[in-house]
Amino acid sequence: MNNPKKFPILLLATVLITGVAQAGDWQILFNGKDLNGWKAVGRQADFTIVDGAIRANSASKVMSHLMYTGAKADSYARFKNFELELSARSEPNSNSGIFIHTDRKTRSKRLFLNSGYEVQLNSTAKEKRKTGSLYDVVDLDSSPVDESKWFRVNIKVEGKRITVQLNGKQVIDYTEPGDPKRSPNRKGRILKPEGGGIALQAHDPNSIFYFKDIRIRQLK
Repeated sequence: MNNPKKFPILLLATVLITGVAQAGDWQILFNGKDLNGWKAVGRQADFTIVDGAIRANSASKVMSHLMYTGAKADSYARFKNFELELSARSEPNSNSGIFIHTDRKTRSKRLFLNSGYEVQLNSTAKEKRKTGSLYDVVDLDSSPVDESKWFRVNIKVEGKRITVQLNGKQVIDYTEPGDPKRSPNRKGRILKPEGGGIALQAHDPNSIFYFKDIRIRQLK
């Protein structure tokens, strides 16, 4: 009889070898032990492992972003149509985000990722775009979750449609128009025809977010 406990290890090995997930199957992206398969845009040291979770905390006002690479250590894994799930929580007054359809290019001295969509994670009073927002595209003015406790994030991209669920409740349902209107510094907030990378944000020295149970499945 097959041992079901071996399945997550086999799934992780498949992703690390191929750099992509196979359609329909859930693939584990984080092994809970180290950052194998992940590489930072910015400082790798801004991301550490604490109690089986990725701890994201920038050492300065310059941001860092941890991108999933799989076996592509000098690049990143691309995902086009997919469902991404993870668990997250924060220390008080923290800011972070999850990027999709992004790449390693940055802008400004703070090293903002220049392309892709950001699903906002935010437990601060200062930042008005709250957790679950599709940052600067569809913004929420109140948070649907208590960020101090673990909550589940589900992000799905199918064609031009992006949905976001928090703890099983849908908070975003957005379809990108044919000619999306963006502010001058957000021109890259579009879905890439060839797909793009996934990244976790270390925002600033006062912000600490944790991530675990990260998995993805590709959609046709």
